[in-house]
Amino acid sequence: MKIAGLFALFIVVIIGFWASIAYGIVTIKLPVILDAFLSFDGSREHMIIRSVRLPRALITVMVGISLALAGCLMQALSRNALAGPEIFGVNYGAALAAVIASYVIGYTSLDLFAWSSFIGAGFVGAAVFLLGSFGRERLTAVKLVLVGATLNLLLASLTQGLLILNQQSLDTMRFWLAGSLTGRDLQLFLKVLPYMLIGILCTFAMGKQINLLSLGDEVAQGLGQRLFLTKLLLIVIIMLLTGSAVAIAGPIGFIGLAVPHIARFMVGVNYRWILSYSAGLGALLLLAADIGARFVLPAEELPAGVVTAFLGAPFLIYLAQRKGEFR
Repeated sequence: MKIAGLFALFIVVIIGFWASIAYGIVTIKLPVILDAFLSFDGSREHMIIRSVRLPRALITVMVGISLALAGCLMQALSRNALAGPEIFGVNYGAALAAVIASYVIGYTSLDLFAWSSFIGAGFVGAAVFLLGSFGRERLTAVKLVLVGATLNLLLASLTQGLLILNQQSLDTMRFWLAGSLTGRDLQLFLKVLPYMLIGILCTFAMGKQINLLSLGDEVAQGLGQRLFLTKLLLIVIIMLLTGSAVAIAGPIGFIGLAVPHIARFMVGVNYRWILSYSAGLGALLLLAADIGARFVLPAEELPAGVVTAFLGAPFLIYLAQRKGEFR
């Protein structure tokens, strides 16, 4: 059943991928989409498909997979039902680095946002790991949560403060900070794609260790798990996944928080299945949010991050009200 469900999920993602290419301000029929790849003629619709819609759909799928898997790792690592990319301050660490780079260099571009935010995400992830390792108990789930949440609040305040001081950065970055998939360049995506792929492959390779870690430190250690090394590797993977996703699309919320819960509801507590289903669900939900963002306002397009935040708020309230939800 689980294999059949995974196959069905894959089919639905393919349909969502096609819908992402077909629907927007200009609706394009399936035969025209096929002709754009089989017999490209340089027409307006063919150009839209190959230069705009296809790169956007590919980026959406990979960002959705990366954020969903990062959320799985964070929830297993922290044993916290409300864990997501924000728990390590990665989103605002990336945003702060992009704002600082824009302020210091004096101009803005997607390449600048991408690489500065990737460096910022990595720096914050390393800081969380180092700060969480201090003390007699070394690296524990509670310390990771506290350090990550504290850094997230601090970095958010610093980011907002710098944006207020620099009106030009505020004007040019607000769309990116909302989490947008609009106008993303394929060449920029190809630059961060290797980091995404490394993070995804390493995530699936560590399925057994993640299962043991989710049982608790004492149980995992009793079963021969090298806790410190395992947690270090997971944090590095989280940095790769979230850093590359934020670099290309900005800080998009909800996906990393909600998808692991949906996958857990569908397949149980085995993380090898949770990871597989989360990858598909993450891609599907972000595709749906991006498509929906094109039609919310007439002649306008909302950032996908606004749509996911709108969906995520009630889900977060629901999770917060449940007791003992994390299994």
